[in-house]
Amino acid sequence: MVALAGLATLADGRRIFAKTLPVTHSDLFPVEAEGLRALRELGGANTPQVLASTPDLLVLTAMQPRGTDAAYWEDAGRMLARVHVTAIGDKFGWHRDGWLGRLRQDNTWTDDGYEFFAQRRILRWLSEPLVQAAFDVGDRSALERLCAVLPELVPVQPPVLNHGDLWTENMVKTPTGAAAFIDPAVSYTWAESDLSMVWLANRPARSDRFFPAYAEIAPLHDGWKQRMPLLHLRELLSTIAHDDDDWGAVAAVREVIAPFRPR
Repeated sequence: MVALAGLATLADGRRIFAKTLPVTHSDLFPVEAEGLRALRELGGANTPQVLASTPDLLVLTAMQPRGTDAAYWEDAGRMLARVHVTAIGDKFGWHRDGWLGRLRQDNTWTDDGYEFFAQRRILRWLSEPLVQAAFDVGDRSALERLCAVLPELVPVQPPVLNHGDLWTENMVKTPTGAAAFIDPAVSYTWAESDLSMVWLANRPARSDRFFPAYAEIAPLHDGWKQRMPLLHLRELLSTIAHDDDDWGAVAAVREVIAPFRPR
């Protein structure tokens, strides 16, 4: 959805995946390559091997299309859970800023998960021109009010390594059939942020098996399902900022923030 991409066969017969961008971003591909390695080396996830990374090109080992059966979704759920219970941090953020789609992701370190999610994952988007155009003063005030009471809405959670953009199109299979993740936007933040993407972003049939399998390894806290729309605000606002409101993102944001509008 962002890059120009394709499969190729090398002279030795190996299949590779390569992508480039119409306009060079000096660190987009190096950041993505680092995220893939972090998920694999710190969290034990399956990701493509990075064969080359430059400002203009990213070359990875080729993967297979996402699985459709219950076994695939159970495998993916357990893999994400292993990342979340293995790679636990002592603060929220990442050692460098990253990218979510074509836009910068602010990963400045902080000790406070509520401040991190409010400032770096929700309010960060309010300055984007398309977000400014989509919402009125009352909407923006409601988002700020919601952020102010996050400690009352979200239980205390440790910072864990997040994929950061885990909608279903970023799940694939390895050549041997195991679940694998691609296109990360990594940081240390709440586990429920990753879960909200899987829960709400274009989820296909049989993916319900993802969540019980996840819970075999990592806890699902009371009320987690009710929090999924709130945690998904970050992705909805990003979608609007990218001029990609195909899924009714503006209306979805307004539904979540309705209780916080000034009366």
